[in-house]
Amino acid sequence: MRHLKALDKQGKIQFESIWADNFSVRFPAIDVTEANRILHGLTPDGKMIYGLDVTYAAWSAVGRGWLVAPLRWPGIRWLADKGYLGFARHRNALSKLITGKERCLPCSLDE
Repeated sequence: MRHLKALDKQGKIQFESIWADNFSVRFPAIDVTEANRILHGLTPDGKMIYGLDVTYAAWSAVGRGWLVAPLRWPGIRWLADKGYLGFARHRNALSKLITGKERCLPCSLDE
């Protein structure tokens, strides 16, 4: 996410913390528990998108959609979505395995 934010020179992506005190007030349609389970995104036209669709939209917004485009191709999409859900479910344990530190809940992109 930090890399993506650094690439967003034109400020096309608005990053939000689901742990912010006023998140539920500003985004009442988003369930925080569900947003912690799977990535949520809101398109400029107000459509809610989820998971790897958010990833593809974000990377496309910074001109790097080609890096993740294969994850949205027919045939690969289903497998990629299942892989994403497995990764999302176990991301804290995977982070601890890779970095030695379990990912914190209220992470900050400014760190």
